[in-house]
Amino acid sequence: MRTWLHPQWIFCFVALFGLGALARGQTPSPLQEWQYSSGIVLERMFEPAAPQIRAVAGVGAELLPAYDGSRAYRVRGGPAIDLRFKDVAFISTGDGVGYNIVHERRLVAGVSLAYDLGRKEREDYVNLRGMGDKPISVVPKAFATWVVSDRFPLVVRADLRHLLRAGGGTVGDLGAYLPLPGSSAKLAVFLGPSMTIGSRRYLRDLFGVSSSQAVAGGRDAYDIEHSGVAAMGAGLSATWRLSRHYLLNVDGALNWLGHEAADSPLVERVSAHALALSLDYRW
Repeated sequence: MRTWLHPQWIFCFVALFGLGALARGQTPSPLQEWQYSSGIVLERMFEPAAPQIRAVAGVGAELLPAYDGSRAYRVRGGPAIDLRFKDVAFISTGDGVGYNIVHERRLVAGVSLAYDLGRKEREDYVNLRGMGDKPISVVPKAFATWVVSDRFPLVVRADLRHLLRAGGGTVGDLGAYLPLPGSSAKLAVFLGPSMTIGSRRYLRDLFGVSSSQAVAGGRDAYDIEHSGVAAMGAGLSATWRLSRHYLLNVDGALNWLGHEAADSPLVERVSAHALALSLDYRW
């Protein structure tokens, strides 16, 4: 049976499994949720004898909006870590600390504890004045990743997570990505879309403006009446194998806020982009 993946670069999914550049807030960031674990389920399919312990560590930087809807951008740097044991347990700056309840050849499903970095008023004081800070929050998450087939390795990923801070709400992602033809043992490239859906409480927490906040910040009050699409976007991830142990990861993404979020007086810009780079060492 002829597969989508050329035998010459099946190895790239063994050596170049996905690694999230940095830990981030679980908000509708321009970077897609699938970009923090791309390639891992494909590695299991094409290299069943993968080592029991896989470890990658490095440093990276991200260029992101100061907050979702901001016109201003900021650069954030930090560590990149991904440790996985027997396809069962993992610790990752992108996916959190988790356990794979199901780990079949084409299907992975599990739970994890991640975290949301919150939002500081000082990140863009001109536009966030009077809104107060959103504290860091623990985020329980359930997820599932499924590969369509060997011949057409489209990976579909869904997750559902809840922010435990006061007013945090529930949010979920549905995304898909595909390894692009032309990749090689030195290079793996993934491309795909994503949609983020938020509960009313979640959207109100990020984009709503109460009467007291409106007075403090000199803006109109804004309430959100319904759950809905928080954002839609597309991402591209590429990993270069520089040597036996060193990897260079580049992630780019575009994002568009849903209409409930886009109508908020806090939003200066409906579309946003992001770029993340990391240099990693694989044991």
